[in-house]
Amino acid sequence: MVAIGNSDLDIFPLALGGNTFGWTSDEPTSFEILDAFAAGGGNFVDTADSYSAFAEGNSGGESETVLGNWMASRGNRDHMVIATKVSQHPEFKGLAPANVRAAAEASLKRLQTGHIDVYYAHFDDADTPLVDTLGAFDELVRDGLVRHVAISNYSPERIREWLSLTAENGFAAPIALQPHYNLVHRHDYEPEVAAIATENGLGVFPYYSLAAGFLAGKYRTQADLDGQPRQRMATRYFSESGLAVVDALAEIADTHSAEISTIALAWLLTRPGITAPIASASRLEQLPALLDAPTVTLTASEISRLTTLSDAIGA
Repeated sequence: MVAIGNSDLDIFPLALGGNTFGWTSDEPTSFEILDAFAAGGGNFVDTADSYSAFAEGNSGGESETVLGNWMASRGNRDHMVIATKVSQHPEFKGLAPANVRAAAEASLKRLQTGHIDVYYAHFDDADTPLVDTLGAFDELVRDGLVRHVAISNYSPERIREWLSLTAENGFAAPIALQPHYNLVHRHDYEPEVAAIATENGLGVFPYYSLAAGFLAGKYRTQADLDGQPRQRMATRYFSESGLAVVDALAEIADTHSAEISTIALAWLLTRPGITAPIASASRLEQLPALLDAPTVTLTASEISRLTTLSDAIGA
């Protein structure tokens, strides 16, 4: 178990992404995945109020609803650490103070809980003064509706501004960052956000840690993607240098008798500041490879090989 930043929250070093719940996983399948995750020692689930408004027929909040139903049916809320996010739900766009409060209350209702453990600002809102947003988050913490606040998808400059305003106003300090980060996409985290995280003791939870399935070896050609739910997201990672990374992952996975996805996540766990990658499973059989990642120890030469191949992508 590892702590999230300087907080009192201890988690298994693999976070389960909830974006599949109510999208590529129906509720019974989601319950199976969550049951197995908890049985395997997992306790940290990452979701957002907007999941999965992007899917046809959905309106947002489906993931939180499934997760809330699961915790209620299992009676295990006190054993779980739940992160969710605000700013992208179709009914709660942006980070104006009234919207932050209303969105949090809606998330609490869907999650069937009295508090959110980690509450992220999902995307920056240039139309709302940052100090106003931070005041709204701080009020939620003081009211006991949120335990800790966190930052997702903010630029290095805006993260520094957030930290400065926190110190100036005595607001609840953020405990974590959530960047887009993986072997084929590194520039959103390295080097600036990584430095901010380590300098300020912030936990870091990379999303798209498997590059929408590309780093699981699922898609070796564009034809493999045709008609897949993640086609739009995974297509961006295709390149000769990207496929070279996947080939190396496959070879290293054979050496460790592991899955390709396990090695991709294990590499992330060697990177500066990383607390736990976020990875999702649409089917139960995908989960063991995710849970295995913290148990794999890559050699220095394996880490160097993957990092060098990743460097060649320039992403």
